[in-house]
Amino acid sequence: MTKQLDIVFLGLSLSSSWGNGHATTFRGLLKGLHELGHRVTFLERDVPWYANHRDLRDPDFCALRYYETTAELQRDYARCLEQADIVVIGSFVPEGRVVIDIVASFCKGRFCFYDIDTPVTVAQLSADDCDYLSWRQIPYFDVYFSFTGGPMLGRLVEEFGARRAEPLYCSVDPERHHRTGDPIRWDLGYLGTYSADRQATLNALLLEPARHMPDRRFVVAGSQYPSDIIWPDNVERIEHLPPADHAAFYSRQRYTLNVTRSSMIAAGWSPSVRLFEAAACGTPIISDRWPGLDSFFPASAIHNAGETDDVIEILFGESERTRLAMARRACERVLASHTGAARAREFVTALTQPRAAALDFDIGSAA
Repeated sequence: MTKQLDIVFLGLSLSSSWGNGHATTFRGLLKGLHELGHRVTFLERDVPWYANHRDLRDPDFCALRYYETTAELQRDYARCLEQADIVVIGSFVPEGRVVIDIVASFCKGRFCFYDIDTPVTVAQLSADDCDYLSWRQIPYFDVYFSFTGGPMLGRLVEEFGARRAEPLYCSVDPERHHRTGDPIRWDLGYLGTYSADRQATLNALLLEPARHMPDRRFVVAGSQYPSDIIWPDNVERIEHLPPADHAAFYSRQRYTLNVTRSSMIAAGWSPSVRLFEAAACGTPIISDRWPGLDSFFPASAIHNAGETDDVIEILFGESERTRLAMARRACERVLASHTGAARAREFVTALTQPRAAALDFDIGSAA
């Protein structure tokens, strides 16, 4: 597969990063594929909540197309899907089960699933409550790409019937994420959409330190936070931060906080794009603890924190020299291994291996 490939992605969103982490993940991967010389098309369901918050309308690294219904997808993009060398469907695609069956009926090239929400998917499949992927559809895919590595890959094959499961983590674009030279404004910041299962950790690792350190400045950027949260006076709120502003946001922090969803902690090996973005911008990271973190960042390149006092000790006690050395080591690790170009190479390499034996399945069977 050294030739130029025609690759089609169907994902939750590429055009809008509002309220989701999928868009930035797809952007990094697709840009990397474009840089490798491949032709990429992204098909996105045209929904109002993303249409009203688009921050990438005309990408220069792929063709971005929209469809309003599954019938329109089938009618207007059948030839595109049929002629593609590789077709990839992402998690949380609206009416994903129907979309998968439609694409399977046309796809003649490699057919892949990209799960950006693997622990959530596995939990929903186990409860028979996943509306974007059916258990019976998993053997359709030549490769099941997973945002989660580690033991989860074995589970996908052994328990769920994947032919192959490969890690495909998020990535960073060094051209967009780098030190901007903006002056430091906040001692600690956090970027993330509200999630109920992250809020207790955010309280412990940012809001409580802010209450204990009224002379320090903090910031939380992200949408959908409930109106009843009581924010300390020294915590600035930013409702939505477009990807174009992420580099300046990280560059203005002495430290940035990473908080992981409970399902991702339980699965382990599920790095957030916030980790890679912050590191590429030269901002030291304070992260909650989860299995596999040390496979992405050695202890010398990241702080772990489990409670309020851990954060206070870091903010009060660490020298500037140590802070900057930690940031430099994290940045070097990310630029070497976690860029969009690196992910694109991993993606193509995974698909150069011989095709796994197909299992019998009936596209027309019930979802």
